[in-house]
Amino acid sequence: MDSTYVTPELIVIPLTQTVLFPETQAQISVSKNLGKILNTRMDQGNDRAIAISVKEGFKKDSPDREMFFSMGTEIQLKSRTSRDDHDLFDVKVLNRVTIESIRMTNGKVLAVYVQAPDQIDMDSKSQEQMMEYIKKIAYELSTHFKGSEPYIKEIKQMDRIPQLMGYILPFINISLKEKQQLLEIDSLKERGILFMDILLQHKESVILQIEMAQKFSDQANKNYRKSFLKEQLKNIRKELGEDAPKSAGKKDYAQLIEDADMPEEIEQVALDELSKLNEQGQGSHETGTIKNYLDLLVALPWGITTQKDIDIEKASQLLETHHYGQKKIKERIIQHLSVMKLKKEKQGSILLLVGPPGTGKTSLGKSISEALNRKYVRISLGGVRDEAEIRGHRRTYVGALPGRIIQGIKKAGERNPVFVLDEVDKLVSAFQGDPSSALLEVLDPEQNNTFSDHYLEVPYDLSDVFFVATANSRRGIPGPLLDRMEVIELTGYTENEKFHIGKDHLMKLVLEEHGIKNSQLEIDDDALKAIIDKYTVEAGVRGLRNQLAKVARVVSEKIVSGTTQLPYKVTQDSLEEILGNPVIRHDVAQMDNPPGVVTGLAWTPMGGEILFIEATHMPGNGKLTLTGQLGDVMKESATISLSLFRSRLAFALPDFDFEKKDLHIHVPAGAMPKDGPSAGVVMFTSIASLIMGRKINPKLAMTGEITLRGRVLPIGGIKEKVLAAHRAGIKKILLPEENEKDLNDIPEDVKEQLTFVTIHTVEDLIKETLGLNLPKPETLTIGIFPGDKTLDNATLTN
Repeated sequence: MDSTYVTPELIVIPLTQTVLFPETQAQISVSKNLGKILNTRMDQGNDRAIAISVKEGFKKDSPDREMFFSMGTEIQLKSRTSRDDHDLFDVKVLNRVTIESIRMTNGKVLAVYVQAPDQIDMDSKSQEQMMEYIKKIAYELSTHFKGSEPYIKEIKQMDRIPQLMGYILPFINISLKEKQQLLEIDSLKERGILFMDILLQHKESVILQIEMAQKFSDQANKNYRKSFLKEQLKNIRKELGEDAPKSAGKKDYAQLIEDADMPEEIEQVALDELSKLNEQGQGSHETGTIKNYLDLLVALPWGITTQKDIDIEKASQLLETHHYGQKKIKERIIQHLSVMKLKKEKQGSILLLVGPPGTGKTSLGKSISEALNRKYVRISLGGVRDEAEIRGHRRTYVGALPGRIIQGIKKAGERNPVFVLDEVDKLVSAFQGDPSSALLEVLDPEQNNTFSDHYLEVPYDLSDVFFVATANSRRGIPGPLLDRMEVIELTGYTENEKFHIGKDHLMKLVLEEHGIKNSQLEIDDDALKAIIDKYTVEAGVRGLRNQLAKVARVVSEKIVSGTTQLPYKVTQDSLEEILGNPVIRHDVAQMDNPPGVVTGLAWTPMGGEILFIEATHMPGNGKLTLTGQLGDVMKESATISLSLFRSRLAFALPDFDFEKKDLHIHVPAGAMPKDGPSAGVVMFTSIASLIMGRKINPKLAMTGEITLRGRVLPIGGIKEKVLAAHRAGIKKILLPEENEKDLNDIPEDVKEQLTFVTIHTVEDLIKETLGLNLPKPETLTIGIFPGDKTLDNATLTN
């Protein structure tokens, strides 16, 4: 009897994803339409079908005989599971079949087939040896994979080669075409030998991957595995017949480099990097680094930016609109812009705005950018301690980035933005380097046309950038860096200026931020002045804005709850209900100062304040005690004042024995640190007032440094100190003679209510405070003692 015979037609199930092998169990997916047909046939007792793998380009609607492989398998349908868009059938694969003919009718494909049994060309012993060898390779492979124990257990129980091959093949990554080739081999021996070759290749591939993974670093290993998985995914998609995902678009770096308008030498660097990129193999860890570098090179603005004419009148109007007061500051900025307008090639500049917090330094930088019609870039340098933040990292480091300067230029997209360097006085030197030193090249007009960033590695021209640095104090800025910038000092606002800023500018911003209309909230002028005086202590207006925001939040709640009539009016009497008790207490001039108590003037970062120097003496051994948390300079001023008093006025006090008296000087508000030389004249006057028993006018305040020769030296912060004195009710102020020019900065309305007296020596000071006319030091005899005739040269008045 012939071993092959032709059977009646059976329905065909096209396989697009796999190849079924005899003597295995499988699950296959079919369309809903074909699933219904197969289910009907199962109900009729016909549970047989033909599974045939199809070639690439197969079309379900119009199947072509040429798109089917010539050999498939006969299967037995066991059960059906319905899904939303397809059906799943559990099947048992019976044997191989050769397809004689295929036809399509009523939406189904039928095939006439011929049984194709295996050619058994090995005896039982050889079959057993082949099975043992295949199982051995499978065991060795399983040791490299966790959770493989159940599969090995199944393999141990198998006793036929076709069954073993059919079970293992789905776990081996070979193409559908290779699997079909294996199925079509009639000889059991040849098929087994080819299967063992495939299995050995798979084993070597797995071992090679493991060895390579052990040699790579963690980062390289990640990149390798990512590339390997992508390749596997590509092969899987190809086997499944799925379309590859659409590419996000490959960059044409050659064209981008050509369009970037780079200088010739920098363009050559970019082309060299592009050559390196093209030489990289698939999955190279260098690829990403080179691409990031090229992306930066082509994104930076290299070409000359069109020079924009500066409209001085428009700039002046803009500064007036955005900033109230600070007249001299705005004049300085306009003068600076005028120079840039005249000298057109000077498009860059370097300014340093120094002033207390909240005085508008950063917003001035933004206004300059609007006035110049340039892009605005801002970076904050507060707390930066790593030099690489400015100059970038070398590209040899993992995760390297360009510095903040180059990143800012890239963000601006122009070579001449207004670049604000905020809080430049708060850079920190640490073991990572000195970032302030890295700024030297950035802010030096002689060097920044070839600025070198460690990541960029090619010079970049910063000479057209308008740099605006901001700082609260010069003290934190190294001398070499300060020398490279034009310094513009911003002083604190007067109460009148704060009032106008709050009324004309801040109220609009606060109402807009809280969704309140102008017709819903009214703050009267007295209430606004009370907020400034009793709820804020600052040189700027940031605290004022916060307090106005508190008022707005309270009003917002009342508006939403409907518990108030509109407009809601805020008066001075209602402030405590809204903001609570006043939090600021300013010292005011006393009605009467006892001997030893003198009013001085002090500068703080938040503005000026008056302070009281108090002195007393007691029996002792000539000891000088200083309290009030004083700094070294202030302690030295007290020592100088005592020595100066003894050298100039001791002759007038023959009964006062300094060697048997202890002197104690105290500066109230002891919790606040105090330092500086400007309290020298106050301490001298306090000692003189105490020892001579004379009261000092309580409406008189003074400031100035005193020397051991009796000279009164100039000090700073005159405007803030005078404003504090005016606020405290002082009527007369003593200033060093050399500070007379600083009175030009005082608002006229304040100057009209004060009397200013300038002093040059301690003799002038004594005359104004104690009414004592002293002769010049050179007329006094060294070693004066009571009863000396030269005493007649000194006379007391008042």
